[in-house]
This record gives sequence, C-alpha cells and structure tokens, in this order.
Amino acid sequence: MIHAEGVAEVTDATFDEEVRGTGLPVLVEFTADWCGPCRQLAPVLGAIAREEAGRLKVVQIDVDHNPEVTSRYAVLSMPTLMVFQDGEPVKSMVGARPKRRLLQELEDVLPAAV
Repeated sequence: MIHAEGVAEVTDATFDEEVRGTGLPVLVEFTADWCGPCRQLAPVLGAIAREEAGRLKVVQIDVDHNPEVTSRYAVLSMPTLMVFQDGEPVKSMVGARPKRRLLQELEDVLPAAV
C-alpha cells in the first residue's frame, strides 16, 4: 500500500466508523498496490490532507484486501475517489488528477474556510 503522509488507511472493519462517523466530509481513495495512477495520486492526497485538515478528512482503502466496502460502492476502476458527507457518498471521480484540479472538484463539498 502506498501511504501518503496524513492519509489514514481504512479497512472493511473500520470503514463505517472512520468514514460514516465523522462530521467532516471524507475523501476516500479506493486504491491498490498494482495501480500506477494511485502512486501518482499519493503525494497529491497527502498535500490535500495536510492543507485541508480542518475541512476534509482523507483516507484510503485497499480494494484487494477490502472486498466488502469495494463492492458495496460498486468500485471497478482504480483510483476511484469518493466523497462522503454524513455517511453517504455525494461525489465520485475516477482517475488520477493534478492537485489544483482535484481541489476545484472538491470546492462544492468542502465547508467554507473559517
């Protein structure tokens, strides 16, 4: 698993608690060790996790080791980025993207900066 700094790893067992039990929007990356674009995305997610720490929680889940959550949300491509608010998926994006573009795509789900 490619770990990005500031990005927690969740599993089938911890997903509901970590993703659905939080007040913040949660960006979940569905990833896999064999996924090249996932490796490209790791530093982007790490930077966003640090910069948006008060407004967004960023986690990743390995699809190969966590089939329950992967199938629950019908994830077929890696990386898939899914944003959850109040425990429900509100946005889904497939594929790696540069940081600026990802932040633009997240604007409508991030709470206003205080």
